[in-house]
Amino acid sequence: MHYDGLEDFLRRGRAALARGPVAVVLAEDGAALDTTLRHHQQLGFRAVLCLMPDALALAPDLVESVHRIRHDPWAEDALTRAVNRLTDAAPGTWFFYCHNAEFLFYPFCETRTVGEMLAFHAEERRDAMLTFVVDLYAPDLAEAPDAVSLDHAMLDRTGYYALARLAPANHGHPKERQLDFFGGLRWRFEEHVPPDRRKIDRVSLFRAKPGLRLRADHTFSDEEYNTYACPWHNNLTAAVASFRTAKALATNPGSRDAIRSFRWRNSVPFEWHSRQLLDLGLMEPGQWF
Repeated sequence: MHYDGLEDFLRRGRAALARGPVAVVLAEDGAALDTTLRHHQQLGFRAVLCLMPDALALAPDLVESVHRIRHDPWAEDALTRAVNRLTDAAPGTWFFYCHNAEFLFYPFCETRTVGEMLAFHAEERRDAMLTFVVDLYAPDLAEAPDAVSLDHAMLDRTGYYALARLAPANHGHPKERQLDFFGGLRWRFEEHVPPDRRKIDRVSLFRAKPGLRLRADHTFSDEEYNTYACPWHNNLTAAVASFRTAKALATNPGSRDAIRSFRWRNSVPFEWHSRQLLDLGLMEPGQWF
């Protein structure tokens, strides 16, 4: 299913948004694109939307099952504007957004669908879920110059931390139940990462409502959406296993010549399983058992 832009999709394919959850993938290049789309289909998303330029191709098995929408991934605020337009069009629908070579994991995702997980989350009166972007990277940049290796992916097992998120409008006091999270490659190679892009927290899963706006820093205009837990107990959180930072550091002219390898003493193989992320404390099951 091919659409000539978002507005064309909203004219002809809007019915796909009626029953969520819906995954929105922005394809910046072809790295692990087909695998990204299949991964989210297998999690149980009712519709998978791929925002992508004409130059990229989809595997034959995805042509009819994915909503391909022509989109310029390098336009200003390309992902933010698209997510906000879809949010306006489908109030009440649960959305997830990511880029290619990024993979959603949540507790027990091997045996429970994303719909089952969000149904429980909604019963706890939560309309958004905090996710942590966990950097993946190839162990050998000579073999994988773009740092993407699905078969031999690695991640950092330590080096993650959180700081209070301050509210300038409230005399610099911390925001309630909000933290800024750091770690991974953005922490280890911070000299190559602008300060406003070093956080690894995203509100990647959310329920659309009128007037809601995703901001460039991956937070929402409704501050309750940006909280990691409700006032009375911890809630579910999830992780986005992502090659995107490694890919950027390995290919951007300003950093590629300065980085010989992403491996260090705390690198471990990524097991592509939610249990590893739970054991490392990179997501939280909350009260869901």
